[in-house]
Amino acid sequence: MEELHGPSFLTSLYWLFGKGYFDITHEMQIEHKKIYGPLWKSKYGPLVVVNVASADLIEQVLRQEGKLPVRSDMPHWREYRQLRSQAYGPLTEMGPEWQRIRSILNPRMLKPRHVSNYSPAINQVVTDFIRRIQWLRDEQGDGLLVSDMAGELYRFAFEGICSVLFETRMGCLNDHVPEETQKFIESVGEMFRLSSVVVLFPKSLWPYLPFWKHFVVVWDHLFRIAKMLIDSKVKEIQGKMEKGEPVEGEYLTHLLTSDKMSVTEIQGSITELLLAGVDTTSNTISWALYHLAREPEIQETLYEEVKSVCPGDKIPAAEDIAKMAWLKATVKETLRNTVQQGCVFEVVCSVQLLLLFQTLFHLCHYAVSYEESNFPEPHVFRPERWLRGEDRLKQHPFGSIPFGFGIRACLGRRVAELEMYCVLSRLIKQFEVRPDPSGKTVKAKTRTLMIPGTPINLQFLDRK
Repeated sequence: MEELHGPSFLTSLYWLFGKGYFDITHEMQIEHKKIYGPLWKSKYGPLVVVNVASADLIEQVLRQEGKLPVRSDMPHWREYRQLRSQAYGPLTEMGPEWQRIRSILNPRMLKPRHVSNYSPAINQVVTDFIRRIQWLRDEQGDGLLVSDMAGELYRFAFEGICSVLFETRMGCLNDHVPEETQKFIESVGEMFRLSSVVVLFPKSLWPYLPFWKHFVVVWDHLFRIAKMLIDSKVKEIQGKMEKGEPVEGEYLTHLLTSDKMSVTEIQGSITELLLAGVDTTSNTISWALYHLAREPEIQETLYEEVKSVCPGDKIPAAEDIAKMAWLKATVKETLRNTVQQGCVFEVVCSVQLLLLFQTLFHLCHYAVSYEESNFPEPHVFRPERWLRGEDRLKQHPFGSIPFGFGIRACLGRRVAELEMYCVLSRLIKQFEVRPDPSGKTVKAKTRTLMIPGTPINLQFLDRK
């Protein structure tokens, strides 16, 4: 550790605030790699972090994790749970207890035969989202332009993940969103915003910080809504059992009827899964549409593929998506090109941090995904690089791993992919997507993951 070079705490502050990299820390990965090489250490207050910016080195680190890999312990999230006697979930639990929770949560989230059962619920949400796009076009001016697609897709992703996790609709896509739902949506965003501030201060100071108190209030609201939705499902199940009726349902129903987790544990896990499934999914779809609008030939190839697999009015189901190689390649290229600041779907704190040999590692996935040796013309959006062929064989298997690796890889990967595939395929089948007529280029900024620095505005023209 002592032999590693890298910026001091003051130098890091200068880079972040003096040189203006606070909003673009993903670009700072590349600049620091040029200065210090593929391995360097950084100091952030009490934290000393080893940065890893090489596919070979990332592979070495991840393959040495063992049976119970440890991530950054997210002390601010864990402190709230201790304060309120709430259960840890898959993002905050550690050791054997984490393994127990994951073994219960995994099957219905990761096995394709179970995940395919969620496609009807997700497609209902997609249908409502398409109607909302049509409504927004009429409301916002010339009948074509929809402003702030990232914001609209955030509502879509929130509705989609709630329909899977809680087996209920929240009304996020209504013309007038229910007040309780709107507060729920805002609380998720506020929690992430406050998380990035609280973690910069020593734990001993938290009780005296005004934003810590707000952080606790926001978490209280998230857990209160989750409890309300879970209690409603418990009551529904009990009512059916008392009447001798069969109990049918999907994810939440399975967890509640399996008796493998207490209701408090289910509440903790479901809440964390919700948090992991909104920003990540909505941002990926936003960037995918942005790239497709700017690359009409790539969009046309996708349209032809979707039309050939699902002709007429057929709605793509899980088995249809399995035949859409270009659709999957488009999502993979979006994740490589624009989304992965850290391992975005695996850890929802600002970057992927893992503990190994009592050392905190930051895996610089963005810098690695822009290595010319791994991805020729890395700044060019090229889905074809993910199709089987010579280019694919040249890629390092750890050159782009947005869902993580090993037993601590993203729990919600299959559901996130299903959501993205369903909404992208149906939007492109329904509309020709064109860029903002103002010609503005949207650059990324870092907020937990890479988000649009300015609104993504797109035109949606009905297909003939």
